[in-house]
Amino acid sequence: MAMTPETIAFERGIRPILQIVLLDKADAVLNFRPDPTLQDRIEELAAKSTEGELTDQERAEYEGYIRANKFIAILQRQARQFLGTAS
Repeated sequence: MAMTPETIAFERGIRPILQIVLLDKADAVLNFRPDPTLQDRIEELAAKSTEGELTDQERAEYEGYIRANKFIAILQRQARQFLGTAS
C-alpha cells in the first residue's frame, strides 16, 4: 500500500491507540486472515470490477472491503513495527 499523505496522517492519528491495542494482540493482528467465504466474495467483486460489471450496490460493497483491507494493512504494519521495537 502506497504511503499517501492521507495514509501517513491516518496512521499518525491512530498510532497512540494502536500502541495500546497491539500491546497484547500484535501476533494475532499479523496472523489475521479473512474467512474463506469472505475472501471468495471479495475476489468475485474484484473480478467483476476489473470487467466493469459491478452494480452500484456491489461497487459500494467492494469499496467497503477495500477500505477495510487498507485498515488491516495499517494495523499489520504497525504490529510489525511494534514487535520490531518490543524485542
